[in-house]
Amino acid sequence: MSDTITIAEMTEPQARAELARLADVLGDANRAYHGEDAPQISDADYDALKRRNAEIEARFPALKRDDSPSDQVGAEPSEGFSKLRHAVSMLSLSNAFDAEEVDDFDARIRKYLGLGADAALRYTAEPKIDGLSLSLRYEDGALVSAATRGDGQVGENVTANAQTIDDIPQRIKNGPAILEVRGEVYMSHADFEALNARQTERGGKTFANPRNAAAGSLRQLDASITRARPLRFFAYTWGEISEPLAETQMAAIERLAQMGFQTNPLTNLSDGPADLLAHYAKIEQLRSQLGYDIDGVVYKVDDLALQGRLGFRSTTPRWAIAHKFPAELAWTRLEAIDIQVGRTGALSPVARLAPVTVGGVVVSNATLHNEDYIAGRDSKGGEIRAGKDIRVGDWVQVYRAGDVIPKVADVDLSKRPDTSKPYVFPELCPECGSDAIREPGDAVRRCSGGLICPAQAVEKLKHFVSRSAFDIDGLGAKQVEQFHTDGWIAEPADIFTLRERFGTGLQQLKNREGWGEKSASNLFDAIDARRDIELARLIFGLGIRHVGEAASNLLALHYGTWTAFAEAMDAAADPENEAWGDLTGIDGVGAVMAGSLTATFAQDTERAAIDRLIAHLQVQTAERPDTSGSPVAGKIVVFTGTLEKMTRAEAKARAESLGAKVSGSVSAKTDILVAGPGAGSKAKKAIELGIETLDEDGWLALIEGA
Repeated sequence: MSDTITIAEMTEPQARAELARLADVLGDANRAYHGEDAPQISDADYDALKRRNAEIEARFPALKRDDSPSDQVGAEPSEGFSKLRHAVSMLSLSNAFDAEEVDDFDARIRKYLGLGADAALRYTAEPKIDGLSLSLRYEDGALVSAATRGDGQVGENVTANAQTIDDIPQRIKNGPAILEVRGEVYMSHADFEALNARQTERGGKTFANPRNAAAGSLRQLDASITRARPLRFFAYTWGEISEPLAETQMAAIERLAQMGFQTNPLTNLSDGPADLLAHYAKIEQLRSQLGYDIDGVVYKVDDLALQGRLGFRSTTPRWAIAHKFPAELAWTRLEAIDIQVGRTGALSPVARLAPVTVGGVVVSNATLHNEDYIAGRDSKGGEIRAGKDIRVGDWVQVYRAGDVIPKVADVDLSKRPDTSKPYVFPELCPECGSDAIREPGDAVRRCSGGLICPAQAVEKLKHFVSRSAFDIDGLGAKQVEQFHTDGWIAEPADIFTLRERFGTGLQQLKNREGWGEKSASNLFDAIDARRDIELARLIFGLGIRHVGEAASNLLALHYGTWTAFAEAMDAAADPENEAWGDLTGIDGVGAVMAGSLTATFAQDTERAAIDRLIAHLQVQTAERPDTSGSPVAGKIVVFTGTLEKMTRAEAKARAESLGAKVSGSVSAKTDILVAGPGAGSKAKKAIELGIETLDEDGWLALIEGA
């Protein structure tokens, strides 16, 4: 992708290719960072990649992938620890990289809250610690549990380990009956160097950086090892709480300090973006003197009541942002170019690099985007990198910035071997030999083999068993590859016939490396347990292009049952059928996503595979939260025109919390139209259809007290 092409300038094919790249890069980073305590990219880079992904999805909502990083936080907890479910999700932060983005953050908040540019709005600013997130639960003043972030919903139970950290109080006074204190476990530079020295003397493992050392130390199965490690803890927020700590973020942090928690002394109260940026500059200057690693500054709305109004997106709060420090560069040798084939058949080139350290993180792989990028041109034929192509053997610059990380950004032609040859992008799929077709206007070349392509089949199966889909214990990506290679599974339905086809299945499975009688039995039991599945998980697990986790939830709540959903997809294949209008009228479902859904159900091969799967399942009815007493529960509501007493986002969130379905278009199924000043064609159509129409005051009166 050209450095000069902004998200605003992207074409749909370019956006699709970039989303595919980001899903791969972030998936690898997630596993390395959360599962192995061996990050390939820094926290700042990871968050920045997620931000770029979210911005592209915001501009091209129909292109959102079913494995979108926007719907994911962290990674699955390690099997070595028991699991603890967070009472309140542990979310990540969106981020900013320059002053303009900080101004945009402030402007978005003011717009959401309906505040003018001159209205007072205060923020806190605090260093962003580069460590491991931890949640501490206190009941009646006593520490009862501690959990890592995990996937944001479920973390690892590290209570015994947390109790060995001096900065973590075992008991607190004058706190709420229930209080979850959240913060970051870290290690100082001096303690890190001393630890590595001791490890070297003992012939033990040394750590690449303080963050790795802190994470590895906290996640020890033997708490005595953690006790011997010099871990520290900064508290900066909270989860479940039985009563408010204060009315403002700053006062709440001060109260945590009074309870005995370590809070960062550089936390500052600021009056708007200019003050925030001044404090950012101060912290950046002090960064090398702090004695511990930070990778940016976190800004939060100070007023907790406003935080409550702003609420959350799917994985990030609206009221906070992380302003990251600048990126870094490094040079290394390009040793090979590999082509990876994704679930949708996309051929993605990956640079295999001689490992190089960039900002304390070892990088050995980088994206090359597509064949145009390798050739030194953009999608319109214009030059990038001054027209320099990329070849195996080149000395290349690796650029680790927030928007495209890691990537090969430049080539040193003076060090190019005389024997080098231009890279020829394959026109045949390297996995199955089928034609790899690049459609006009598309930056990505795709394998045409479909289900006969083993790479696509395996990737679809991996997606099917992924955490947000069927999430079958004991059947992950590694096992899927093994079973597919062995010829045991070719499509999802085959998973549910394994026991039947192999009898007990134990004899064939337990003789394989890594399997025993108990693990084999557990696998078959886990498969049987997933025969009863939530509708949203099923829809997501089908791996339909453009249908992500959030969209799957929307579809499940809208249609309720599998039968209703499937019948609607069949009917919606005809754009003239009202089912098409009903589908595209779901807020968050566009024409591209709808077309992908109906096309999947209309394809004989795909539909037959789906039907074979459904025959083995009991699909649960999707139920909305209890909204008994709500005057709008189950009703379809459309907002149009300008709302004056609340923003559109607040109105939508409120309606959905009361059990209403918010649609973007008016149809015969619409129950209520809320029309503000400037309402146009939607209001006219509602009148023609005899739909109840309310102004903003009427809407507020209707839902008052609900």
